[in-house]
Parts: sequence; C-alpha cells; structure tokens
Amino acid sequence: MSPTRAGIIVFVAVGASFMSGLDLFVVNVAFDQIAASFGVGAAGGPTFGDLSWILNIYAVIYAALLVPLGRLADRYGRRMMFVGGLALFVLSSAACALAWDVWALVVARALQAAGASAMTPTGLSILLAALPVHKRVGGVRMWSATGAAAAAMGPTVGGFLAQIAWQWVFLINLPIGAVLLWFAIRHVRDTERDPDARTPDLFGALLLAFAVGLFALGLVQSPEWGWASPATIGALVASGLTALLFVWRSRRHSSPVINPALLRIRTFMWANSGMLIFNIGFSANTLIYVLWMQQVWGWPAWLTGLAVAPGPAMVPITVALTSRFLRGVPPARLATIGALVVAAATAYIALNFGLEANYWTGFFPATIVSGMGVGLASPNLMASAAQELPPAQSSTGTAMMTMARQIGYVIGISVLFAIIGAQQVAADGFRAALWVSFGALIVASLAGLGIAAARRTRRPAPSSTSRTRAAELDEPEGAPEPA
Repeated sequence: MSPTRAGIIVFVAVGASFMSGLDLFVVNVAFDQIAASFGVGAAGGPTFGDLSWILNIYAVIYAALLVPLGRLADRYGRRMMFVGGLALFVLSSAACALAWDVWALVVARALQAAGASAMTPTGLSILLAALPVHKRVGGVRMWSATGAAAAAMGPTVGGFLAQIAWQWVFLINLPIGAVLLWFAIRHVRDTERDPDARTPDLFGALLLAFAVGLFALGLVQSPEWGWASPATIGALVASGLTALLFVWRSRRHSSPVINPALLRIRTFMWANSGMLIFNIGFSANTLIYVLWMQQVWGWPAWLTGLAVAPGPAMVPITVALTSRFLRGVPPARLATIGALVVAAATAYIALNFGLEANYWTGFFPATIVSGMGVGLASPNLMASAAQELPPAQSSTGTAMMTMARQIGYVIGISVLFAIIGAQQVAADGFRAALWVSFGALIVASLAGLGIAAARRTRRPAPSSTSRTRAAELDEPEGAPEPA
C-alpha cells in the first residue's frame, strides 16, 4: 500500500473517531438551549427527565451494539460496516438538527449511536491493516488520543455552536462526515474476513438495551411518578427481570454480548466494576457544571464551554506524563489514586460552588485536579483489565470495558435527573448530585485495591493437560443456542 493511501485511511479512521467522540461533549453544553427550544419545564411541556433521554439513549444503544456489530464486521466485512456506520451517523446528525420535538431528537440520537457503534470497532481494524507493522503502535496511539482531544475541544466547540443555534452542534457533522465518507468510499479496502466467526447474540443485545433503559426510566421518572407508584416499581422490576434473562441467555449463547468466562478473571471483573462505578460518579459532573453555570450563574453557552474546557484538557496531558514518568507504578494503584483525586475535586466543588459566580476560586482549581484524576483513573482501569486477558480476547475485553463505561454513564445521568427532579431549587439538586457522585467515586477507588489483591492471590497457570483459559473463554456454558 502506498504511503499516501495509508495516510488517507489513517485520516478517515481517526477523523471518524474524533467526530463521534466530539458529539458526546458538544451536546452537554447545548443541553440548556435544547431545553429552552422545546419548552422543557413549561406547563404541559416535556420535563427535564424526558430531555435526559437525548443523552441516555445514545449511551444505551452504543453499549448494546458495540460488541455485536464488531463481530458482524469480522464475518461480513469491516469496510461495509465502517462505511455504513459513517453514513448512518452523518444522516442521523441531520435528522437531529431537524427534530421538531424531544422524542424525534431521541430517535435520531439512537440512530447516531448505532452508526457510532458500527464505526468504532471497525475503524481501528482498518487503520491497523493500512499501516506497516513498525508504524502500528503510533497509529493506535493517534487513534486513542482522539477521544481525549474530543473531550478537550468538545465543550468549547459546543459552546460557540450552541450560541448560534443548538442545531449546529449536529450540523457540524455534515461537512466533516461528507469529506470522510468520500475518502472512505474511494480509498478504504476491506480487510480479511472471518467466515467462521460466530453470529453474535443480537437478541441478547436487545435484552441488554431494555434492561439498562428500563432502569434509567424508573430513575428518571421517579420524581414525577413517585417512588412508590406502580409505574416506577414496574419499570425497576422489569429491568431486573430483563437483566436476569440477559444473564441466562449469555451463559447459553455461543457468542454472547458479555462473555461470562471473562468475568471469572478476577482482575478483569474488578476493573469492569471500577469502570462502571467510576462513570456513575463522574459522568454527571460535567453536565452539572454546565447547568449550574447556565441556570444558576446565567452564563451564555460560549462562556460555559470555555469555562469547563480546562478539566478535559488535562486528561491527555496527564496520560502523556504518566506514560513517561510513572511507568513502574502498577496501573491498579494509579486507578485508585485517580478515583480519589476526582472524588476530592468533586467534594471541593460541592462545598465551594456559589450562587454568585466564583469561577476562579470555587471551580477552576478543582476542575484542573479532576481532569488529572480522570487521566489517571480511566486509562489505568482499562490497562488493568487487559493485563491478564488472553490475546485472542483482547478486542472483546476492550469492548466490554467500553460497554461498562457507557452503562455507568446512563446510570449516572439518570441518578442526576432523579435527584434534581425531586428538588424545588436547582442549585440544591445539583449540590446533592455532586455528593452522590463523591460517594460513587470513593467506592470506585476500591476497584484498584481489588485488582491488586486478585493479582496477589491469582492461581498458578493451568498445566498443558488442563483446559486452558483461552479455550474456556471461547466456549459457552451449556448447549449453544442459535442466534
């Protein structure tokens, strides 16, 4: 492959990753403008709980489809899945901008998430296939760094776009996506397929989406329905039953969404638990800060975007410094320190955020520290999860960690809206949610201790006559069930 064509493919893969990552952060800053446009809070209008689905549906669909679409791409072609996912993402972005009410926007966001979940696993595979072996590490680093770059730029970009009109946070994807799509169709070639790849459990993915979605529904609607109402109880009970059905099916299917055998690796189980709980605590924080600045301080979207950007900007800086100067420190220890640092920053903001704007004393120092904590916690939880995975299961393990992060995001956002919906004063709800976040982050810090303990007490490797762990991971429990 010529260097020029390889460079174009890297541009397409990295650009698609950046575009989908940017979309996660620009929407947060435009949230208040979207609410005002749809009359959220007005008599007879939608509630903030309804509006939360603009964020939640994206994470639910993304989490449920990430593994199945990755496996379908292995079997039927990564190029087709990547180009199709990119096209769907661009078209659904246009649909988001044209949405006439909250629920039309929610449906369009669900389609966006489906496109993103098709692009994510295939983009990296296409990038690696385009590069010579000695350049692949650099390519992976570049691809991975796009998430941090999107987090750093998202609030600022979203703030300025939302100041024009909230629709622009979605319309910006059209010219970018059109250029990427043109290059992808012309230059991306299919990588080697695996015709023997097992058909993924698409029904299991649907069960997972319903289980998480029903749980979020019960939490978000609890202020309006009441905790003791049949609707709230019914949603939570249905979520639990659906989750049990999902677990049962995952133990029997030949290619489950979540491989139960992976969770029997204790370090991996602890890392996934830590990622889930860390994101329950952390996910709502940025949205709280945005809403506080816009609703309590009365700041415009562009100023809010600039104000919250320094924290995310510290994440890639911290990752780079950690990789250079703290290579000998176990990832589990760094993850614990990171979660505690974010918890301390959250407590500082909860205690010092004022009803009058006090950005430089009440927020700025803590958001810098919080960004450093995220840079320590999140990548090192991922690294801890990968340490004892068999090489053949590394992609699946990474996808499961991403899934845990997205499910934690949904739960965190849902808890936020359950809390602020139950308060008469917005600032009281935001502050209470920050303390719940603080508690979740403290619990998440225990995952690092669990990982360290599991590594100290892990059993010796099985003998050559025993069934290897890799073989165990490739075999489901019980008789395989057709997809």
